[in-house]
Amino acid sequence: MSIALRIRQPLCHLQRLGIWQLRGTLFECRRTNSSKSNANDISSMLSKPTWSVRSLLPQTAEDSTAEITQKELHHLLRLSALPLPKSPEEEAEMLKTLGSQLHFVKEIQSVNTDGVRPLSSLRDETAEAELEQTIGLDHLKEAFAKEEIVGRGRRIRRKSEAKVNTQGAEDWDVLGSTSQKIGRFFVVESTKENST
Repeated sequence: MSIALRIRQPLCHLQRLGIWQLRGTLFECRRTNSSKSNANDISSMLSKPTWSVRSLLPQTAEDSTAEITQKELHHLLRLSALPLPKSPEEEAEMLKTLGSQLHFVKEIQSVNTDGVRPLSSLRDETAEAELEQTIGLDHLKEAFAKEEIVGRGRRIRRKSEAKVNTQGAEDWDVLGSTSQKIGRFFVVESTKENST
């Protein structure tokens, strides 16, 4: 089974059907039952980029530096316990970098997420995966077998298990591998400086 990727024109009602929209282009994930995947088809699909991170970055330098002032930059550097810039060129570079990062974050935040269920964590959230991860009574039968109900209040108490046989497991000679010992104790050499 392989996954085919088709690019379509933007249609808002398709978002509810599990189709993702990224900057006006729709990507539909559809499963196909082909046992042999053609390497040429995959390489031809991946050879032409359809989207770039550069489209989220500001087009001109003025766009990136106008968002944050010198005073705000110095305040952020102090809050982060970072050193202030040593020269005006270094400060201009910091302002440009911070401005482009802010522009990038704003572009990411502007993506329409209506109808998209937020992720609770980064994992497979399909119905099959949730069913596989669900803990039912079948999984807990062994744990329930180790419990018993006691008294009028019907308290649950864990049954006492049989003692574990440790014979042979703890019969080894602890001091056998040491070169220096006094009685049943290890001898550890340490240097002591004379303080006079």
